[in-house]
Amino acid sequence: MFKHKKRWIVSLVLMITLVGLAACGEDEQESKEVSSQGENAETEATAWDALKEKGTFTVATSGTLFPSSFHDGENNELTGYEVEVVKEIGKRLELPIEFVEMGVDGMLTAVKSGQVDAAANGLDITEKRLEDYNFSEPYKYSFGGIVVRASDDSGVESLEDLKGKKSAGGATTIYMQISEKFGAEPVVYDNATNDVFFRDVASGRTDVILNDFYISNTAVNKFKELGVKMSDIYYNPTSAGILLKKEDGSIKNKIDEVLEELHEDGTLTKLSEEFFAGEDVSKPIEGIDDLPVVELDQ
Repeated sequence: MFKHKKRWIVSLVLMITLVGLAACGEDEQESKEVSSQGENAETEATAWDALKEKGTFTVATSGTLFPSSFHDGENNELTGYEVEVVKEIGKRLELPIEFVEMGVDGMLTAVKSGQVDAAANGLDITEKRLEDYNFSEPYKYSFGGIVVRASDDSGVESLEDLKGKKSAGGATTIYMQISEKFGAEPVVYDNATNDVFFRDVASGRTDVILNDFYISNTAVNKFKELGVKMSDIYYNPTSAGILLKKEDGSIKNKIDEVLEELHEDGTLTKLSEEFFAGEDVSKPIEGIDDLPVVELDQ
């Protein structure tokens, strides 16, 4: 009887021991999984981490678009409203900026391919572009304008009059797309300066330039002796920001934080008034909601 009881006790102890070991094994496995998950969460790199590791923020810009991105006549330094905004962002993020100058037609491709980290050159924020890219919060608000010959308005009194006219600009810009929607003939330039565009309109080689109103108006006033002027035809309210690769949003978040600071401390207003002849393009424009809107495919 005692032998049977002893065997029963030994079996019970062995069973309890095995259950305990199994439980310990499960707890250890769970602990390892939780630890592994924690390590992954801590070490998962963001686009911002990669950019900081690289140490330089490369930004595409034209260097030919007065007053947003151009070379100063005195010392040939790259400057302009958007250039200086980007410089200030780099300063506050403690990230050196390297500008890569190129035509607007190549900027979107350069960002998508990783040739550059971003682009800043009056690039309007559109629903179609937001499908493929990230944009910072806007730092410039405007609407569409048209540069015409001073002598005869290039025969353009409405958007419909663009039919058959020669429209100068970049092949892939939203403004060229608008021109073509109204039947204009595109005359494509690579990365020409404002004065080249204006001389061709004045001479009749081309007829119109559709572009951002504030950029165009400021440039026309600078080069008014070339024989061009602004039409009184306006359309499409716009906003522009820094164009970024469609990644995790971490770079956009950092830039947006700085842009908010630049809004609040008046830096954007000061830069805008410096480059846009006293106009503050950094704030939304009141009273333009009734402008005609031309639907875009990009």
